[in-house]
Amino acid sequence: MKSSKKQVFYDDLVFQVFEKVYEPAEDSFLAADSLTQVVKEADTVLDIGTGCGILAIIAARKAQKVIATDINPHAVKCAKLNAENNHVYSKIEVRQGDLFQPIQKTEKFNVIVFNAPYLPASQREEKTWIDLAWAGGPNGRRLIDQFIVEAPHCLKRNGKILLAQSSLADIDETLRKFQEANLEAKLIAEKKVAFETIVVIQARRSHAK
Repeated sequence: MKSSKKQVFYDDLVFQVFEKVYEPAEDSFLAADSLTQVVKEADTVLDIGTGCGILAIIAARKAQKVIATDINPHAVKCAKLNAENNHVYSKIEVRQGDLFQPIQKTEKFNVIVFNAPYLPASQREEKTWIDLAWAGGPNGRRLIDQFIVEAPHCLKRNGKILLAQSSLADIDETLRKFQEANLEAKLIAEKKVAFETIVVIQARRSHAK
């Protein structure tokens, strides 16, 4: 009988990936490497679009508290299972909802991380839970632009945003949008894969010291 789960490994962590959940790939691992350099022990972290929970769980190894969100109910169950299996369940709360919808207005975070759906796609291609994990609308920016508008409202004064995306979704436009949002942004990691470059962009408030 064919298993409906896959296993993915990062460092000494093991992640079960359900059939209807995005399987971590180069973008996930690049974001994970960056996240380990940014998160501190006293931090509260928000992982948007957590998928199998890989970034939330990596953050929870150092952070004080992690909240993870995903619109996909299968991802919510998968992330909870992986948090338990990797012994960080007490530090992670997984909530179902679209982007920041499950987050209270009073909740603020030291680090917000988002491995965004960034591949250009038509509405016809956005049919399954897996499609929603990669499809970013006609120019790949539908959720990226929404994220940039909403994220600063959930960020603590000296907090940082980590956004993973592809060159196919216009990196320069992301940097410009962050600037419009009064955030300083820069590339902190990049990796060329096939016909695109995957990057991680770090943003923080312009007045942060």
